[in-house]
Amino acid sequence: MADLPERIEGQGVLLRRWRISDAEHLGEAITESADHLRPWMAWMADEPQTLAQRRELLARWEREWDEGGDAHYALVANERVAGSCGLHRRLGFDALEIGFWVHAGFVRCGLATEAAALLTAAAFALPEIEHVEIHHDKANVASSGVPRRLGYGLVCEQRDPPTAPADTGIECVWRIDRGEWITRSDALHERPWPQLRYESSNPAASSSLPGIRCPYRSS
Repeated sequence: MADLPERIEGQGVLLRRWRISDAEHLGEAITESADHLRPWMAWMADEPQTLAQRRELLARWEREWDEGGDAHYALVANERVAGSCGLHRRLGFDALEIGFWVHAGFVRCGLATEAAALLTAAAFALPEIEHVEIHHDKANVASSGVPRRLGYGLVCEQRDPPTAPADTGIECVWRIDRGEWITRSDALHERPWPQLRYESSNPAASSSLPGIRCPYRSS
């Protein structure tokens, strides 16, 4: 089973694995987006976290990736932390699930769709991956637009116990297969695979997020 990439580079968007040293940046982004995230994200029930708790979380994410598991990425746009996203191995050997959230200061800018497109392409760059899925609660209409714009098909609506305040308990499952993605990319004259990096060429430089700041903060 191939490792998930460390960095995924798009046009003006960078997805870079979160590191322990990024704890303050992640905390700031979540705090500034709390009201926006709380209705939909079950993990917001554990917020606010201390800096030590957040470092422990990021350490766990690093261990997961090192062991061939999930990859959690900082979504960076305009040199700012604009959200978070990930590739998750909870669907079996030949599939990946995409998760994402966007900072409140970056909503309706197309970043969720751009990040999901990069993650989809990165997933299909792995030879064993045959399909990719995006799941969201039925009431989260904004999230439904992301897979729809990327050519995913709604394969089912299934019962899922509510875990966040606005959840209905009905989960929408969207899916795209490898062949569908390549056909779509060809039709749009896009490269099906983005620029990927599987290990840092300069670990010292990529161990933190120098120069990256959250919106509405002074430099």
